[in-house]
Amino acid sequence: MTRRLSSKTKGLPYAVEIPSREQVLESLGEEGVPVSFERLAERLEVAGPEALEGFERRVAAMERDGQVVRNRRGAILISDKAGLVKGKVVGHPDGFGFLRPDVGDEDLFLGPKEMHKVLHGDVVLARVIGVDRRGRPEGAIVEVLERANKKIVGRLFMEKDVAFVIAENKRISQDILIRPESLGKAKPGQVVVAELLEQPSKHAEPVGRVIEILGNYADPGMEIEIALRKHDLPHEWPRDAEAAAKKLDRVKVEAKDVKGRKDLRKMAFVTIDGETAKDFDDAVYAEEIGARHEARGARGAGGYRLWVAIADVSHYVRPGDPLDAEAYNRGNSVYFPRRVIPMLPEELSNELCSLKPEVDRLVMVCEMEVTAGGVVRHYEFYPGVIHSHERMTYTKVAEMIEGRQKSRPEIDTLHAIFKALLGARQKRGAIDFDSVETQMIFDDKGKIERIVRVHRNDAHRLIEECMLAANVSASDFLEKNEQPTLYRVHEGPTPEKLEALRTMLKDFGLSLAGGNKPAAKDYAILLERIKDRPYADMLQTVMLRSLQQAVYTPENVGHFGLAYNAYAHFTSPIRRYPDLLVHRGIKAVLAGKHHNAGDLNAIGSHCSETERRADDATRDVEAWLKCYYMQDHIGEEFDGTVSGVTSFGLFVTLDDLHIDGLVHISDLGQDYFQFDAAKHMLSGSRSGVRYQLADRVRVKVVRVNLEQAKIDFVLVEKQVIPVKTGNQPEPKGKKKK
Repeated sequence: MTRRLSSKTKGLPYAVEIPSREQVLESLGEEGVPVSFERLAERLEVAGPEALEGFERRVAAMERDGQVVRNRRGAILISDKAGLVKGKVVGHPDGFGFLRPDVGDEDLFLGPKEMHKVLHGDVVLARVIGVDRRGRPEGAIVEVLERANKKIVGRLFMEKDVAFVIAENKRISQDILIRPESLGKAKPGQVVVAELLEQPSKHAEPVGRVIEILGNYADPGMEIEIALRKHDLPHEWPRDAEAAAKKLDRVKVEAKDVKGRKDLRKMAFVTIDGETAKDFDDAVYAEEIGARHEARGARGAGGYRLWVAIADVSHYVRPGDPLDAEAYNRGNSVYFPRRVIPMLPEELSNELCSLKPEVDRLVMVCEMEVTAGGVVRHYEFYPGVIHSHERMTYTKVAEMIEGRQKSRPEIDTLHAIFKALLGARQKRGAIDFDSVETQMIFDDKGKIERIVRVHRNDAHRLIEECMLAANVSASDFLEKNEQPTLYRVHEGPTPEKLEALRTMLKDFGLSLAGGNKPAAKDYAILLERIKDRPYADMLQTVMLRSLQQAVYTPENVGHFGLAYNAYAHFTSPIRRYPDLLVHRGIKAVLAGKHHNAGDLNAIGSHCSETERRADDATRDVEAWLKCYYMQDHIGEEFDGTVSGVTSFGLFVTLDDLHIDGLVHISDLGQDYFQFDAAKHMLSGSRSGVRYQLADRVRVKVVRVNLEQAKIDFVLVEKQVIPVKTGNQPEPKGKKKK
């Protein structure tokens, strides 16, 4: 059958004509059954390597947009044919789950019978079959397109000679059966990795074999070993990447490396990091304009010149080489308590690319002129070589700033630049979320000795502002020179989240300006109003959660939180892959060339996902360690704040320790409690006692479940001290255990 091919598609680099999406869908509809790519191309008379490549891209784009899907045999079909929906399975610990569609539809409820066929993370086709008892659309799985789980980490159990593994990922509620011949030397109670030999089906459980024994559950460091495997974090180097790193281990900066670079080795660059840091990817230096550079022709009177030097990772890690492939695979470094999983081998991250003191290092430099009002009026990028004069810590620099230690002129100048940049930040209305961070202090045996709150000082903020200025300059440079890159995009609140935030603020006698489209400045003003109130930390967290998650994308829509029109990551190529791409783009522009990194949409999605993966893994490890710590404090009482209210109880965050636990609704007293989601409140029907977000309470630790990383509290018998908000009702009685 002859088809007339569509004209060249706008925005796509096809030199030949390819069929339109409408023609593809029409052809698939005429076939009436799934067809292979080859058959579809034949029907539409697509021939020749270039046309076939363009057609493959079009079909892939239609697949991404949910118009078509491929089954397990690779055949293509219309996704909404007979009401089919493609999406990812999201499991629930209680045995049911949901299908999260690839394209904007509502989630489908999957009952236990449907979930028996799949595991969390599988990609499936499902059909809408009605609604469940709660009125949610319900689905039935038609076909499994992609199995997400090849290995499962969990604990081995034995009951009546039947061995099975219970997954550490509680979203996988099915047990993994292990045949006797597949046990190896594993013993009940041990943490193991099981390879899946048979995936679950309608009539059969998943079956696996033990391929790795990690050890006993409470062994030191086991929580990290579990998190690495549970979240599929790459933690072993491929042989080719390892070999490439070993070759670089012997490399030193020589004269040939410096050729064509600006020599800044005599300038007093310093690194400023935490006490335990080993990968120093940024160094800074500053001078007042006029102090040394009048002869160079400063652009206007007054102000400062700031140099931000960043490790030139792109000099050693080239596109497509083994180190680049593994850096992309990892996406970013992952920082656990006492252990780091680096994006690059230590030969690079801790040595050759680390800006250690008293050694030459290759860098990419952003040199900026900053006005006394904190405006970057000029910037310049170039490759350079530096010789860091000192490895300084936040503590030492803070003591200099505060006058507790003798300072130096360059530190005083950096502090002056910081104050200027900070003033500009406040003027443009950027949000300054002062997030609560804790640090775990371990003893020599690896046991947590104490948990302390980490306070950000002006030294932290000084480096942060310098890095922000360099990042904004990088995004501006690439955008002006039309070099595609990955921007760090942060969008404001969705209408639903904004409405929920406003409803909650009313109960505190507060409001957020800006109407349906608040600006960052509106958030900043509200934060300033509440900063000295006892519930400030909690409310700040709620405000932060109202915003959308920051992502990497080639589409620049600005950074809401920082109040920038354009923002990109330039300053950490040792530990973030997008920064490495930014460096390559800048180098290409400087050389008068164009750098093609590939499909930036796909790369951005991957890097955003690896970042979320790292966050989830570190959160798991910290939660487990806090539970382990609290085992020794069962029966003790602590003061805290109600940080969450649900239909089943109150979440309480302990003061200082910043550890969360649950007061179950059954422990609130002899009463029926009604849950008001809008007001974040539980209220007793008979007693009138109310428990609300931000209430101050005293609790006792009664249970710690190490396996589930959960801590249970009960309220101590005393009056709850509510936060006075202006319109919040007083409690009508005493809270009881």
